[in-house]
Amino acid sequence: MSDTSADVKALTGISGLDDVLQGGLSRGHMFLLEGEPGAGKTTIAIQFLLEGARCGERCLYISLSETEEELRQTIASHGWTLPDSVVIHELAPPDGALADEKRQSLLHSADLELGETTRQIFEAVDRVKPDRIVLDSLSEIRLLAQSSLRYRRQILAIKHYFSRQHVTVLFLDDLTGETGDKTVHSIAHGVIRLEEIAPDYGAGRRRLRISKYRAQHYRGGYHDFVIKRGGVHVYPRLVALEHHTRYERTKLSTGNRAFDSLLGGGVEKGSSTLILGPAGTGKSLIALSFAIAAMKRGQRVAMFAFDEEIDLLFDRTHALDMDLEKFIEDGFLFIEQVDAAQVTPGEFAYRARELVDSNGITEVIIDSINGYRAAMPEENSLILHMHELLQYLNRRGASTFMTVAQHGIVGTMDAPVDITYLADTVILLRYFEAAGEVRRAVSVVKKRAGMHETTIREFTIGAGGIKVGEPLSAFTGVLAGVPTFTGDSLPPPKRT
Repeated sequence: MSDTSADVKALTGISGLDDVLQGGLSRGHMFLLEGEPGAGKTTIAIQFLLEGARCGERCLYISLSETEEELRQTIASHGWTLPDSVVIHELAPPDGALADEKRQSLLHSADLELGETTRQIFEAVDRVKPDRIVLDSLSEIRLLAQSSLRYRRQILAIKHYFSRQHVTVLFLDDLTGETGDKTVHSIAHGVIRLEEIAPDYGAGRRRLRISKYRAQHYRGGYHDFVIKRGGVHVYPRLVALEHHTRYERTKLSTGNRAFDSLLGGGVEKGSSTLILGPAGTGKSLIALSFAIAAMKRGQRVAMFAFDEEIDLLFDRTHALDMDLEKFIEDGFLFIEQVDAAQVTPGEFAYRARELVDSNGITEVIIDSINGYRAAMPEENSLILHMHELLQYLNRRGASTFMTVAQHGIVGTMDAPVDITYLADTVILLRYFEAAGEVRRAVSVVKKRAGMHETTIREFTIGAGGIKVGEPLSAFTGVLAGVPTFTGDSLPPPKRT
């Protein structure tokens, strides 16, 4: 065996999982990786061994449930090449133990005694002398044991043998045995649980949690993960308090003097702004107004589009003399199309964090929270995810702009989720009727940092983007959608 005793932990080869484990698996101990069939246990186990081979260690995969051919097919499907330092040992029944009509099953408890199985495991370890071992799977040993007492004794014997060898062992369990059997949980040094959730619509969601890790700190709770070509990718749950950057909280201009006046001079750097209103009022364009002003100052912006196709967004903004494609070519704008039916909340938070950190992003647009909510199992989860993500972005000095489409056109409005208390600034958009036309109004109903106007202003959308007019001081009831004119003469509609 290689001299790895000086290393405290063995990396799993999955950066996100190593982050959750706070450095990997403690060397010389036995760990349990459990989950229902198809949860991703084999893929994680192979990555664990490949990482060991990369570090110059000898590795052994003992398979009781899959053939070597099946394992090599799994390895090839991810584009991996198995090095010579990783040995696959297929633990098969003795010759002639299986009748011809039973050859479809690799292992039968009636044909292969528990003692013989254990002996073959020990012989393989003595021959290979590995630093890392994967045993797949415990369900086969459980079947051979036929009783909880015998099963526990056998697992203890295996554990003590491996401990003397000072190898890091990963036991796989597909949870097909007795419900509630915690035999290995009490014996293992650590337990990793994989789960797969089937939503009513969209791709299946996978998550994991560490339910036990003796004498070690780890990230608790659930963490999303996906299986792609190239292996498992784990997205650790974001904890905003772990991240902070010092920066000056300057005010950011919208590039529009009237809009800046409405906002009390602009919005603060590192703050979050919620743009609220019914469909078609211009929420995305107002968010882009902030973005364009920032990019003209030489800053970089990231936009996550949940609802609108990017090509359609380009066409729509071109008509308003807003050349987003030029900003992308110049490296100031990064746009990602997000499919809420395919992405998990943890994956999205990870992608947002990675994009901000790797590209020096100073402003982030999430358009819209309605689409983001579709990736959430429950509304409560949305609030918690948004809280951590906004706190993280704010602590990194990135200003966040979010849009929420309310239900309705005029009158009483209803939002699918209320996150107004999370935002530092809330901009409210409304339709109202005047002089036989549908017009748009904007107001700022909340701003934590500093004063802001309490007026309601009309705005128009045209060439050049958003144009904000004077306060609608001659109207009452604008926010209700059917205002009453109280002035001397009705102002003409504004043409664009």
